Amino acid sequence: MRLDPADPQFACIYCRMSEDREGGGLGVDRQREDCEALARQLGLTVVQVYTDNDLSAYSGKPRPGYQAMLDALRAGSYGTVIAWHTDRLHRRPVELEEYIDVCEPQRIETRTVKAGALDLTTATGRMMARQLGAMARYEVERMIERQRRARDQKVSRGEWSGGPRPYGWARDGVTPVPEEIAVIREAADTVLAGGSMRALAADLNRRGLFSTMGGRWDGGTVRRMLMRPRNAGILQHRGEEAGNAQWDAALDEPTWRSLRAVLEDPSRIPTASNVRKYLGSGLYQCGVCGENLTSFSKGGGRRFKYKCKRNSCVLRDLQLLDEWVIWSLLRRMKEPDAAEVFNRAETGAPDLKAAQSALQEARRRLDDLATEFGAGEIDMQEWRIAREGARIKKAQAEAVLSSAVQVNPLAELIGAEDIAAAWSAWDLARQRTAIDWAMTVRVLPAKVGRQPGGGYWDADAVKFDWKN
Repeated sequence: MRLDPADPQFACIYCRMSEDREGGGLGVDRQREDCEALARQLGLTVVQVYTDNDLSAYSGKPRPGYQAMLDALRAGSYGTVIAWHTDRLHRRPVELEEYIDVCEPQRIETRTVKAGALDLTTATGRMMARQLGAMARYEVERMIERQRRARDQKVSRGEWSGGPRPYGWARDGVTPVPEEIAVIREAADTVLAGGSMRALAADLNRRGLFSTMGGRWDGGTVRRMLMRPRNAGILQHRGEEAGNAQWDAALDEPTWRSLRAVLEDPSRIPTASNVRKYLGSGLYQCGVCGENLTSFSKGGGRRFKYKCKRNSCVLRDLQLLDEWVIWSLLRRMKEPDAAEVFNRAETGAPDLKAAQSALQEARRRLDDLATEFGAGEIDMQEWRIAREGARIKKAQAEAVLSSAVQVNPLAELIGAEDIAAAWSAWDLARQRTAIDWAMTVRVLPAKVGRQPGGGYWDADAVKFDWKN
């Protein structure tokens, strides 16, 4: 039904809450009740109520309820708009001007519970609306400044600046949750040992270990959780590391930086070209030319083979070769000297204490330079030159720490009661990492026909160079 736009008798109500802390839309309900009381007092008939809950008018994000109301006003459906306050309608001048353009030609009235009536048909009324809008914007900007200053102050003291509860810590952001800290450490060890994000997420979901919001994990959420500087007791502010935090770290800094380096490796990002489906693809080597082997199918996808990627020097049955490699590795793990051989220490280990000291010194220097520049003790050119040197030293120290920790992917197999079961529980990515750590698999052309012992598998054409 199209009403007479000049008739203010028919009204709509608009209610909005920027942040629904109570989670039940109660703030919107309270606004609606007050607006309905005003409508009864003015003798107006409320035709429709529009709401936007937990949406800021300042952010500029679309407000479905508000847009629906504007469309209805353009169509002449109401002669009056009722709101709790003008700042419930607008926090941005551009939105106010659009509202004026809609209401002025149709002589639509605006009534509010707290700010009275707005007559947008007169220059004085439009001026008052713009002044109220400017004041609302000023209040929001001042609130943002206060909040930002409060966060800056907290960060300067090493405190958590607030937000959703971080996984691993209680709502105060400081008190550790032991069960979740254990998950962080377990996940870090798994990734450093070659495990995949997808397999990690599936395992956490299977065990009923969900996120802080009770949601299920996926590869992306696990990755983001592990990438957080807070896991290493490092503050993050405005997207940058901001020094040491007050809470206890879940991971030591070298482990976290090594973990982050692994997760940022472009080769880990799954694409159609780099996802490995088979154990030895790109891992086994041709014993003739040294090229890696690649997999392919024969017979309409029923038979899978490995072949030399470059010259087709060798051709072996995929399943039989994988089974032989796995059997050989697990047999080697059961030998008495396995722990001694495969628990090898890396030579040339970096000086972690020196790297951490250099990193702390670089951070202090950057902070000092910022203070000196802010106080006018150095000019822009001096600050830029000095800052660049400190940033280079910081990056060098971080690079040392990023390569400091490498978890032995075979550690879980060594001494396991059931090595085969432990191996089967691993995902393909971790199995490939273990094989690459333990040995180089070189595949030679197989002898044709029945082999000594009665079978057709030529075991002598597969050579293992154990890395010890």
